[in-house]
Amino acid sequence: SSMAGLRVRSLLVTGANRGIGLGLVRQVLGMPNPPEWVFAACRDPKGERAQELKNLASRHPNLVIIPLEVTDPASIKAAAARVGEQLGGSGLNLLINNAGIAKLNLLDTETLEDMSQVYTTNTVGPLLLSQAFLPLLKKAAQGSPGSALSCSKAAIINMSSYGGSIASPSGWDLMQVVSYRCSKAALNMLTKCQSLGYREHGVLCAALHPGWVQTDMGRSAGHMPPMTVDASARGMLKVLSSLSEKDTGTFLDWEGNVVPW
Repeated sequence: SSMAGLRVRSLLVTGANRGIGLGLVRQVLGMPNPPEWVFAACRDPKGERAQELKNLASRHPNLVIIPLEVTDPASIKAAAARVGEQLGGSGLNLLINNAGIAKLNLLDTETLEDMSQVYTTNTVGPLLLSQAFLPLLKKAAQGSPGSALSCSKAAIINMSSYGGSIASPSGWDLMQVVSYRCSKAALNMLTKCQSLGYREHGVLCAALHPGWVQTDMGRSAGHMPPMTVDASARGMLKVLSSLSEKDTGTFLDWEGNVVPW
């Protein structure tokens, strides 16, 4: 399997109850050597929107569902504590900040409330989560001393978007969602900052563009996106398995191509 290179003892995915988050969880559980612990975080684990996740958990004892609201610092702290407890003395290898929202406002209809909410979820959320889970990521990195940066050691992966690329000329025709695009451009900068700040701790940081995927968010632009969730998730896991020192701080797509900033 192309993903066989990704050997992680533990990972956490936010926004894991549907879309790309759920796809990643499903693919990881199906790996030839799946992680010892897969933490799937979502807002309402008891709700009907998490039913598929609950079905998976009933079949996979290594899948742990964690309640998490990424805009609430108390919820983030509680999630980090729960994960730490479950891991015992070992650290967390991989944090995938996937939870995100979009508000379909145009340039003329964008509002303070929507802009703030999108930024809080898509940019501040990954910042706070990375802060809260840094001790566990550091612990994982210390568990493989001397080895170069990799996702198998310790990594933060931020789910970005081509729409967040300032350099891309075609992004505007695809999505004129201003608040979403601004939040993802800022997330790319956050990724860069984290890569520089956390390198000394042995933590690799990268931003990923999952492709234009058939999710509720992907469809909201009004066209049927070309790619399935599973194809995107498989591609991204393959990319994660190949990331090394040279890739920290970069913005890549699901095929491993560098995306212009």
